[in-house]
Amino acid sequence: MFLTQALAILALGLLSGSRAQNILSDPGVAGPPVEIVHLYNDEWPTGIAVSASGRKFSNYPPFLDPTDQKYTVAELTSNNTETPFPNAEINSPPGGRINYTTTPPTSANYQNYLIGVQSVVVDPADRLWILDTGRTSTPNGTMVPASYGGPKLIGVDLTNNSIFKTIIFSPEAAPPTSYLNDIRFDLTPSLTSAGLGVAYITDSSPEGTNAIVIVDLGTGEAWRHLVNVPAVQATAGFVPTIWGQPVYSNGTVPGAFIANVDFGADGIAISADGATLYFSTTGGRRLYAVPTARLRDRSPTSEIRARAAQVELTGKGLTDGMESDSNDNVYLGNIEDNSISIYTPATGLLSTFVRDPRFSWTDTLSVGADGYLYFTENQLWRGPAYNGGVDKRVKPYVLFRVKLPGNGTKITQPAPTGN
Repeated sequence: MFLTQALAILALGLLSGSRAQNILSDPGVAGPPVEIVHLYNDEWPTGIAVSASGRKFSNYPPFLDPTDQKYTVAELTSNNTETPFPNAEINSPPGGRINYTTTPPTSANYQNYLIGVQSVVVDPADRLWILDTGRTSTPNGTMVPASYGGPKLIGVDLTNNSIFKTIIFSPEAAPPTSYLNDIRFDLTPSLTSAGLGVAYITDSSPEGTNAIVIVDLGTGEAWRHLVNVPAVQATAGFVPTIWGQPVYSNGTVPGAFIANVDFGADGIAISADGATLYFSTTGGRRLYAVPTARLRDRSPTSEIRARAAQVELTGKGLTDGMESDSNDNVYLGNIEDNSISIYTPATGLLSTFVRDPRFSWTDTLSVGADGYLYFTENQLWRGPAYNGGVDKRVKPYVLFRVKLPGNGTKITQPAPTGN
């Protein structure tokens, strides 16, 4: 009797083991091979920009990581090192990035120094643009408002590393609580009377008004559209799940309330013909679009018309960075799925492009002239602001690249005459 029962149990165990071996599981990977390009062992990066010759630049925002103090823009050099760019001096504001003579403290207002850069982008004419939020944080993570002179856009000629243009944003275009996040360009001369093209910027501020900021690259004028419409604001109660963990913002300041992830309009991409701007929040899972003509309009009814023209395209995962290529594909980080998705405007469909368990927070995407998509993975959600002041990030942070489908490449345009 005992022997019979033992044999039955053994047979059942073998059968269960056999069945367990045949249970389908998530492979965790998909798409073309992923290559490691650079390892960040020093400061914490967000942005990546790749020039036509293959030069690479990153930025390091002290607003999101107060330890990013040595430099806020750097060129990536050999042996996984970085060099302050365009030079060390502009990355080191005299007296520091915070003005403690004001009550409460404010970010420094230097027009000729970098305060807190959130984005670096190589435009279609192979010029590097540096988007300075003008904002930083105190050592304990308290966000400090901007001062006029801090929020700015700086153009760098990569043939000689010289600054050829600096646009200082007015407080109306970049209020003290703004956070100018990402930027895209259209250099078509006919778009403005100055003939130097325009830029589109997302304002993702977690505490101020969200909007799309439009910049005339010739006159330096800037204005806001889609101000605080639902499409540019974080979704109320939004809780992303990353690596199996629900993520909340619970701050580094003692006694801070637990809150939802609440960044507004963040990721941005422009269609190959420049007619459509795509955008998304880092506080939701929806993709939106608006005709760029509606954003450039400054007539009395322009805001009403822009609001009427913006559309919701599709659901998706949590996205930070976005990018587009010459085939009119729109690439979106899907942070909750450890993947990058493709949105195809011609069909309105979303598909998985590449997936890898090493993806920890796909922050910024940049298409290179070499036909690769470059992107940073920086573990943002493991930082102190989302873990009660405990830093769970593990260096190195990583710059990856993957070959684009269909011979896609960077969208290019001639440099406008007169800068």
